[in-house]
Amino acid sequence: MSDAFFHPISGQELPRFAGVPSFMRLPHLVPEDTRRAQVEIGLIGIPWDAGTTNRPGPRHGPRQLRDYSTMMRRVNPASGIDPFDLCNCADLGDVNPNPVDVQDTLGRITEFYAAVAAQGIVPMTGGGDHLSSLPVLRALSAAHAQPLGMVHFDAHTDLYDTYFGGYRYTHGTPFRRAIEEGILDPTRVVQIGIRGPMYDGEDIEFGRSVGVRIITIEEFFDLGVKEVMRQAREVVGNGLTYCSFDIDFIDPAYAPGTGTPEIGGPTSFQAQQCVRLLDGVNLIGADLVEVSPPFDQSGGTAWLGVNIMFELMCVLSRAIAGRR
Repeated sequence: MSDAFFHPISGQELPRFAGVPSFMRLPHLVPEDTRRAQVEIGLIGIPWDAGTTNRPGPRHGPRQLRDYSTMMRRVNPASGIDPFDLCNCADLGDVNPNPVDVQDTLGRITEFYAAVAAQGIVPMTGGGDHLSSLPVLRALSAAHAQPLGMVHFDAHTDLYDTYFGGYRYTHGTPFRRAIEEGILDPTRVVQIGIRGPMYDGEDIEFGRSVGVRIITIEEFFDLGVKEVMRQAREVVGNGLTYCSFDIDFIDPAYAPGTGTPEIGGPTSFQAQQCVRLLDGVNLIGADLVEVSPPFDQSGGTAWLGVNIMFELMCVLSRAIAGRR
């Protein structure tokens, strides 16, 4: 059982509309806090969207995700998992980005996560655009001294090579760079939900040529959630695995607040089912990215996003408990 210090504040003790919001109402620990050494799951914000190629706004995602996460409770109704009982959890704050320098920010994120990994903390990230995942993967791969597997939920592969005359670092290129840098093992990468009009299909051709398992939305619906996730677990095997979840995986009828929505996606319930079926995967980190508050003034996309974060925390906590 985890230390009660790392449990969320109950709505029975402090109303959910009161207090300073932190992720899941958990204690917020600054880098100098000695209790960080006891944290097993660290929730982290990356308020940055300088990799966005069209509709910016995910830099505001972590703040709204924190606010809406105060509505979460402790126990998963489907699995019975209480992640806060299994693991010491805390809000570790935000990475401090440089809003006018992409490379400097990539370095800052890697440095932040390297320190987190050095303390043995498993990161659960709220982004931020999808380029944010690249420096996180750099830090985790280096900390574990090996390339990682990945389960990637998204409408897009993010395997593009360049953009706008050769620019290599956008929210459409992070996993191309990660494969090139040897921090992802492409034969242990599965991408689920891919759909929407394409520039030319080169990204999919590249992915398949190096061994990435790409499950299009048509195949997703033909196979069904259980079979898709059985195949996903088979692809990543027992090795160290990261999960990256772009909110645009879910149909924009449920999650309109994102920069590049694509119609014809899964429902919010199907998304929950997908994450729940990650149980048993050897997860060493996860992220939820591309929530863009300016495109959903109702806040519904952020509310869906924090529910997915909670589902991810449930399977992360089980993975950590299984490694003890």
